[in-house]
Amino acid sequence: MKKRFVFSAVLLLSVLGAFAQGNGMAGISEATSMVSSYFDPATKLIYAVGAVIGLIGGVKVYSKFSSGDPDTSKTAASWFGACIFLIVAATILRSFFL
Repeated sequence: MKKRFVFSAVLLLSVLGAFAQGNGMAGISEATSMVSSYFDPATKLIYAVGAVIGLIGGVKVYSKFSSGDPDTSKTAASWFGACIFLIVAATILRSFFL
């Protein structure tokens, strides 16, 4: 009786395993399409963050320039570099993954 129960359990598990493996490619394709659908909103969000950082940097550089601070060019270069990095990184990531 025990052998029959063990055999039935093994048979049931092997049949369930065979049915579970049938839809793997469909799941991978669906996950790929879901992840790639997030790239457009994420790219637009990164562009918006870059624009806000650029505006904040412009105000900060203007206030330093108005007060006569000698390292205005260093601050301007760092803020400009940050904005360029965000834009280039978003563009490269989008083109790399899509």
